[in-house]
Amino acid sequence: MENSGREIVVRILLLLFIFSSVWGAKLHFKLYKKESLNPSNTLLVIGGVHGDEPGGYFAASFLVKYYDIKKGALWIVPNLNFDSIVKFRRGIYGDMNRKFAAIKESDPDFKIVKDIKEIILSKNVDLILNLHDGRGYYREKWENTIFNPYAWGQACIIDQKEIDGCRFGNLNEIAQKVNNALNKRLKKRHHAFHIKNTKTKFKDEQMRLSLTYFAITHNKPALAIETSKHIKDLATKIYYQLNAIEEFMKILEIEFERKFELDVKTINELLNNDLGNIVINKNSVLPLKNIKKSVGFFPITEKNIRYESNDPLVTVIKVGKNYAIYRAYKKLTTLYPQYFKPDCKIKNVTFVVDENKKYIPIPSIINVKKSFKVLASKDIRVNVIGYSKKGFKNENGIEIEKKECQERYSIDKLHKKYRVEFYKDKSFCGSVIVSFE
Repeated sequence: MENSGREIVVRILLLLFIFSSVWGAKLHFKLYKKESLNPSNTLLVIGGVHGDEPGGYFAASFLVKYYDIKKGALWIVPNLNFDSIVKFRRGIYGDMNRKFAAIKESDPDFKIVKDIKEIILSKNVDLILNLHDGRGYYREKWENTIFNPYAWGQACIIDQKEIDGCRFGNLNEIAQKVNNALNKRLKKRHHAFHIKNTKTKFKDEQMRLSLTYFAITHNKPALAIETSKHIKDLATKIYYQLNAIEEFMKILEIEFERKFELDVKTINELLNNDLGNIVINKNSVLPLKNIKKSVGFFPITEKNIRYESNDPLVTVIKVGKNYAIYRAYKKLTTLYPQYFKPDCKIKNVTFVVDENKKYIPIPSIINVKKSFKVLASKDIRVNVIGYSKKGFKNENGIEIEKKECQERYSIDKLHKKYRVEFYKDKSFCGSVIVSFE
């Protein structure tokens, strides 16, 4: 009985590990390169090595969405440990930031760690920033259980003071410049930043396994920025992270343009209101702001969904027979699919929008004040989800107003957005979202 029990436990653990490996393979990180035609240095920014530290990975996503580089280059990995970000856990396969000295090929994180190492060691990369949220507030001397030398928050972390013979190897000096700038822009006095030198080689065995120590042992300057987990407002943490990153870019002579005012209020507005859109299989689009918790009978033409989003923290995960759309750790909606043949592909269709004829690409979102009408070819069936007229199975050529659409079929909570789908025989051709003002 004892041996049999052990065998069962081993089999269960093996199955869990296999499941974990498959899951991990689905959510690999993405590298975004923002490079100018004017040569200078390259900064690599990494967010999300720990999935429960959103200040870091949301700040990195802001770099992707809202920054343009005019001189030099900015490389961004906003979602390194994407599986753990979705689960809002430090590391669902163990602490990824303790796998850079050695990692087994059987580890679900193996490919991610291997691939990010190659990027770190790229000859183009001049300095690496690893973004974190840390507990407490770092202070050189003990003040209390929150403000003390064992805390990590509100600190610029270095493994050693300098790297001999290396450009940008003066880590302590660089960290001090960044801290000085940050401490002039504090929202509260106790948010002050300090330098935490872990003296990794001599004092911190665990940090010898980390991403930054791997980098500096390969002659690559690397630092970490840690905002405090005791700061509960996400926008404030992003504010500090972005201020720090901008100071690093100035040190590296990277010139940039930012598409928003760098203040907590604006960051919060962007966080809540600029969720962007997601394009599914290049034939359907969904606006993610105010989207309902579920979208039924969603037409799918491929077994595995391919998707594109302007937000690097948006992902699609298959859950049973359905698909969940996440932005970081927040589930936005679930798609309940209906499968069709992919034999029909049309690039655009004619709409009359508020009495103006327009050629609308598929997929796209169009704004309508009063009414719209589709003028598709005769072999195309038009289905406006939420509209019905007795005796008609095809809405092609019918003028439709918002009051004629049933709100329960809208895709958004404000009941303004409706799907217009196009079919040919038994094939799905694509869709357009009509957004009533």
